[in-house]
Amino acid sequence: MSGSVVETIIGAIVLAVAGFFLGYAYTNTGGRTAAGYALTAKFDRVDGLTIGGDVRMSGIKVGAITSQTLDPETYRAVIGFTVDRAVKLPDDSSAKIASVGLLGGNYLSLEPGGSDKLLQPGQEITYTQGAVNLMDLIGQAIFSATGGGEKK
Repeated sequence: MSGSVVETIIGAIVLAVAGFFLGYAYTNTGGRTAAGYALTAKFDRVDGLTIGGDVRMSGIKVGAITSQTLDPETYRAVIGFTVDRAVKLPDDSSAKIASVGLLGGNYLSLEPGGSDKLLQPGQEITYTQGAVNLMDLIGQAIFSATGGGEKK
């Protein structure tokens, strides 16, 4: 009987330590979504973007992706995201999907424009560039290196 009490106490300690590390990781790795104003952007491809993913400007996280939907009329992906209220974006800003690395995920990268007018909450960024499919690029490079399938 005393063995099961010891095991129960050790199990409770392990759960408490795991909960502490989970809370620490959540608060220190940007797991919280930035409070800010909502914007949208439409893309042809959004491969690798996830809800809760980063929105960055100059490599610094300024927001988070909040939604992904498909426009039934244009069949383009509509990405909803928030941007920190301290970041004011001109209305001619652009958004592109950038890669963290060869094996990493993707994030939404914002490039500010030069307009005097600012984007208001709920507006859409119209200048966008979708995700680049790495496998398609490798296939094109291999295909062009082998002569492109031309008969000799």
